[in-house]
Amino acid sequence: MTFANMGLLEATPGNRDALVEILTRPSDELAAAGCLLYEVGVNDDDPEAVFVAELWTSADAHAASLQLPGVQAAIGEARPILSGRMEGMRFNVLGSPLRT
Repeated sequence: MTFANMGLLEATPGNRDALVEILTRPSDELAAAGCLLYEVGVNDDDPEAVFVAELWTSADAHAASLQLPGVQAAIGEARPILSGRMEGMRFNVLGSPLRT
């Protein structure tokens, strides 16, 4: 069953673009760990927020990815520019009208 993780990370004022840059760096590690989709976006209605949509082969694959060296490095780099506001939801994907 596919696992989805949707989240919002808020950067400190003026650091949204830096956070986006960290989150959008190419990563072969994520694909190898079972990441099927990792999309990062913004909405100017919430000027410091960065939205992330992730699709994984499983919840376990997602959890294991948090220990990857590249992911740990990105977390360490991003942490000082995060405001502390984080929101999210996780769910098991049951289907899609786009695939059979």
